Amino acid sequence: MQTTLRPPALSGPQYLLQGIKLVLSPGLRLFVLLPLLANLILFVAMVYYTVQQFDYWLTRLLATLPGWLEFLSYLLWPLFVVLLVLIIFFTFTLFANVIAAPFNGLLAEKAEIMIRGQDDFPAFSLQELLAIVPRTLGRELRKLMYFLPRAAGLLVLSLVPGLNLIAPPLWLLFGVWMMCVQYLDYPADNHKLGWQDMLNWLRQKRWQSLGFGTSVYFALWIPGLNVLMMPAAIAGATLFWVHERDTAPEVSP
Repeated sequence: MQTTLRPPALSGPQYLLQGIKLVLSPGLRLFVLLPLLANLILFVAMVYYTVQQFDYWLTRLLATLPGWLEFLSYLLWPLFVVLLVLIIFFTFTLFANVIAAPFNGLLAEKAEIMIRGQDDFPAFSLQELLAIVPRTLGRELRKLMYFLPRAAGLLVLSLVPGLNLIAPPLWLLFGVWMMCVQYLDYPADNHKLGWQDMLNWLRQKRWQSLGFGTSVYFALWIPGLNVLMMPAAIAGATLFWVHERDTAPEVSP
């Protein structure tokens, strides 16, 4: 592929924009509709539960304020709302990706075929889908093991009076990084790149990774667009993989 000179942080959003165009092409529609349906069902269920519980969670969170800061409760209320929304967003994204993991892996595979113009993968069949389920679910569990201790640490910080004021920007930074890790893992796993090697490679591409993660993170908050954003992020991550791996030295497996 031909390389274009651009600031590294700006290449990430460009991959996402190209990913949106890619998932709208006829060759990928089937692989887009399957994960979209699974995620839509989960999204409706989670929105319903969140609406029922949100006031209770917010009251409990505000109760963590020390007595001497109670006069700031009205000022801090929006900050705690943002914190809760970030936590809920993380939870939804986590479960949505676990449920849709086999379909997401297939989408990344088919997107790469379209990008490269050559097919080095097995032909799509129900047997192929069933064969990749254990591997993709195992990889999602590995992501959970990476995500949960870090999220738990941030959650504890969110409940510590005074220190919880710095929790929202830390959640935001962690969310941006996790968006990149989450979606770049699909093409990396298709090529059997180990988990730690994948993380090391993303750190080498730090600015591109953060640029991509930031664009995905904020696009997922846009009503209407967020429905298409998960498959678009997978296609964009595959473009990221093909371009950045083809123009940089390989990381040893």
